[in-house]
Amino acid sequence: MTTALTVIVFLVAFVLIATERVHRVAAALGGVAVMVLLGVVDSHSAFFNEKTGVDWNVIFLLLGMMITVGVLKHTGVFDYLAIWAAKRSRGRSFRLMVILVLLTAVVSAFLDSVTVMLLVAPVTLAVCQRLRLPVVPFLIAEVLAANIGGTATLIGDPPNIMIGSRAGLSFADFLLNLAPITVVLLAVFIAMCRVLFRKAFLDAEEHMAEVMELDGKETIHDHHLLRRCLIVTGAVVIAFILHGAIGIDPAFVGLLGAGLMVLVSGTTAKQFLQEVDWSTLVFFMGLFVMVGGLVDVGVVDTLGRAAIDLVGDDYLLAAVGLLVGSAVVGGMIDTIPFVATTMPIVEELVATVPDPGTSRALWWSLALGADLGGNATAIGASANVVAIGWAARSGHPISFWEFTKYGLAVTSVTIALSVLYVWLRYFAL
Repeated sequence: MTTALTVIVFLVAFVLIATERVHRVAAALGGVAVMVLLGVVDSHSAFFNEKTGVDWNVIFLLLGMMITVGVLKHTGVFDYLAIWAAKRSRGRSFRLMVILVLLTAVVSAFLDSVTVMLLVAPVTLAVCQRLRLPVVPFLIAEVLAANIGGTATLIGDPPNIMIGSRAGLSFADFLLNLAPITVVLLAVFIAMCRVLFRKAFLDAEEHMAEVMELDGKETIHDHHLLRRCLIVTGAVVIAFILHGAIGIDPAFVGLLGAGLMVLVSGTTAKQFLQEVDWSTLVFFMGLFVMVGGLVDVGVVDTLGRAAIDLVGDDYLLAAVGLLVGSAVVGGMIDTIPFVATTMPIVEELVATVPDPGTSRALWWSLALGADLGGNATAIGASANVVAIGWAARSGHPISFWEFTKYGLAVTSVTIALSVLYVWLRYFAL
């Protein structure tokens, strides 16, 4: 009875978030409250259990990067980048989208997609305002590109870090196995952008004369401050890339970077704390706890074991099932808690595979499904939630369904191509 009620509570909360009948934070916290009353969630499982509780690494990483980006914003560097992108595009809106999408995807391979969106979103807003273009289509395209680009490397997306740690897969392993398909998917996605966002490609050339007269350097308010901030930002990026070697978790890297940024900028507590999107952080916490409730009552475990029984020793079916299943489920719940609960099941399945190459194909299938499936809905990946929260705060709200109608189309195509890739590379050839 408790299991059924827990599933109903989660589905109701999901529907409320999807339909936006109530604010997403209220829906998430309301779902948590009901699970507490049902006895499914307690303080230990919500706050201290690594498997079912709030992922504090994610929360503090977000907090640190929000502060860092907030301080950087005051230097004027985002306006500088906006003018650069506008000039490179020559006022052609599709070319501008391609520039921003490629920039986002490439950087997302080396930085967490959440961090990338926090850096790219202010640039997008600034350049779209300069060229009188709609902001929302560009933001949505960038989020989708960030999730695709983050698939390529070990550090590109949180699920990859988790999978690499559990399966013993290195940075080079990810690069050799996932980077090739990521390049193909990105090329296909850019072609899709031409169709999906065609209404956003307005004639911006008439505003180019105004933009070409602008001097990007004039947007930098304090060159000395910018240099100090860029040094800190560079150190943070290097630390993200080397976090495994230096033994510092990404969350600590984010917090230490934020602390250094505040220190070198002389920003007051009021100034840097007001840049933090507290509603997004609280929403994430509620989402983590609700998914943890599903884990506690055995829903995820039951589904996973049923899948193992279903595939038997048909490992191609297992790989395809993992890829497609991860994309479907990952589109409904954040991929981080989903991957955390799925990895033990995959590990158990991998233990039955006699061939090491085939066993690794199962891990690659999980990574592809989780990373790309995050594009399916507005709450499928952390980057989606953060970008939508940022857009709302900036006066350009993105509804659940506005994002999802594009996300579903892109996810369907990228997952289909990924299934073909896994079959060809690991089973057919």
